[in-house]
Amino acid sequence: MQFNPASRKKIGIITGSGPEAGIDLWHKLLQANRELRGNGFRGDLDAPDVTILSEATLGLSMELEANDAAVWKCLRTTAEAIAERVDYYAIACNTLNYYQPQLEALALPAKLVSFADAVRDHLRANRIGRVALLGARPVTDLGPWSHYRKLGAEFAVELPGPAQAEQLHRLIYDVKAQGGNGPGIRERFLEILDALDAHTVLLACTELPLIPRVDGRKRLVDVTALVAHKLARLANGMQPE
Repeated sequence: MQFNPASRKKIGIITGSGPEAGIDLWHKLLQANRELRGNGFRGDLDAPDVTILSEATLGLSMELEANDAAVWKCLRTTAEAIAERVDYYAIACNTLNYYQPQLEALALPAKLVSFADAVRDHLRANRIGRVALLGARPVTDLGPWSHYRKLGAEFAVELPGPAQAEQLHRLIYDVKAQGGNGPGIRERFLEILDALDAHTVLLACTELPLIPRVDGRKRLVDVTALVAHKLARLANGMQPE
């Protein structure tokens, strides 16, 4: 595969919700870039150009409806700043991608690569019609604050029951505080997975892929990895698949 250095693009990552989300996306972007370039990867000069801006205020997104004004003010300022340095950017938080329409309305010089769009493209490409959705409360209720509402018109989306949804929301808070290897976190995550009927499960929260898991119980789709793959292609001047 030939790469034209002149067509390379700069990538931005907005993070802060949660503490490790931006690092995880950056790491997966580097992995995707290395895989894309294959044996031709030479190291430093073939790595993507990445700008990262981390704002702790964005962590208020876990209770988005109550913190809308503060979160949007912070996100808009951060997006405007990063867009001056990059060609494409992603927000390392499934919940914050709710603001995709508002961000696109700003007509910034950089283009947003959204999480739900990456999921939609993946499901279409793999002809997956039914999925379960796991994420923070603003995501999984598929209500007016959910970035993933658009999936409901095209795919059958299974949501966790009320008790599981509350357990999941608390689990995400605990991963933010303790990390994916915190006491009992893996076991609690597996209990939530086992309560789902769908075989394919979207990990629509940047904390969930940080939890060690048992392969084979479900087909787990790491949404962060999907976005990283798209960013890697864009960084190399290629169109997303």
